[in-house]
Amino acid sequence: MREIYHALVLNMHQPPRNLENLLDTNEWEVKEILFAYDRMPRALWAYQDIARIHLSLSGTLLETLSNPDFQGRVYGSVDCGKLLWHLQNQQLFEILGTGYYHPVFALIPEDDWDDHIARWQAIAGHLLWRTQFNGFWPPEMGFDMRMIPHLRKAGYRYVMVDCEYVDPVTPMNWQELRYRPHIAEYDGEQIVIVVRDRELSDAQLSGMNYGWFHHELQERTKWCDFPPLVATATDGDNGGWFRNVSEKANFWNYFYHEALEEIRAERSAMRPTFISDYLNRFGAHGQVTVRRGAWNTDTHHGWDFHQWQGSWIQRDTMVRVHDLSREYHRVAGAAMRAHDSGPDLARIINEAHWHLLRAETSCNFYWGEAWVHKSHSDLDDVAWHLGEAKALLGDRL
Repeated sequence: MREIYHALVLNMHQPPRNLENLLDTNEWEVKEILFAYDRMPRALWAYQDIARIHLSLSGTLLETLSNPDFQGRVYGSVDCGKLLWHLQNQQLFEILGTGYYHPVFALIPEDDWDDHIARWQAIAGHLLWRTQFNGFWPPEMGFDMRMIPHLRKAGYRYVMVDCEYVDPVTPMNWQELRYRPHIAEYDGEQIVIVVRDRELSDAQLSGMNYGWFHHELQERTKWCDFPPLVATATDGDNGGWFRNVSEKANFWNYFYHEALEEIRAERSAMRPTFISDYLNRFGAHGQVTVRRGAWNTDTHHGWDFHQWQGSWIQRDTMVRVHDLSREYHRVAGAAMRAHDSGPDLARIINEAHWHLLRAETSCNFYWGEAWVHKSHSDLDDVAWHLGEAKALLGDRL
């Protein structure tokens, strides 16, 4: 039986303090979300020999799950400490790097990209007990070729992108373009591009049965004269398909268990794989370029980032982000050149920095104009702290 390799990718993200606030207004929704996280490793323990899952967990989600106060509030429902320990299982989970505050990298200032990347690596390395992260998940799959040198500097081997934006440089057919990893280059740096199948990913998010999915895998790859890698990537904590507590109506118990049982019975061509293992075995082939764009949302295609910048208020808020980012880096640079080792200046610069990064959270822009005030609140704090720093620096600025 011809093998079809499947990379299952799940994005897990909660905005800053979202779960804490929901505990006061909608406790059941918090339980549904936490059960979705906790159900995942438990559903896979009996299949550690064949199950392979890629996870992207935002810095703000890891921050919440590791917070002792939050852990205490939800202890009767989910033990977050044990959950984080279960996610350290490297036989089941390959962890993808991402941006700490879940920004759309293509929209925020490039000067802030490395800080989001490094800050996430610090918390994830500590909580998930890893020193190396091979793959990168751009939040909202918002990719820009300019990210490649930044990702390579941070040690990433491959990056996930949506199939809608991948264009061949090396001649290749449709199957090769979508079901094979490729190489993209920018400014002298190269990275492996792993292509997400958008249609199959939509089905993964909304609900599907194993028979249909296996048939689609076979039909879509039947003309491949190479070992195909089919990557499906969605949120893993949104929607009833992942949150539903009924065993007959959620992704893990209804779909994935059947898929794994069919593989064990040698009736399936599907082979769950880590992307790193596939690359080690089969490599990447052909060169591509990737146009700027995000994954599709409920109402928009993703190519113009309309979900995040469709109104004047959204765009004006992002302009303010860029303005204050430039000012922050100017003041922080002056503070570094001043060699001021005083604790006050360092504390003020640090406060301005994390408020700036948090203001860039994608969710602040995703919900039209409903959440942009969250960005402005953080940006107000950035402006205040920069004012304090300027006063301390005086003529050294």
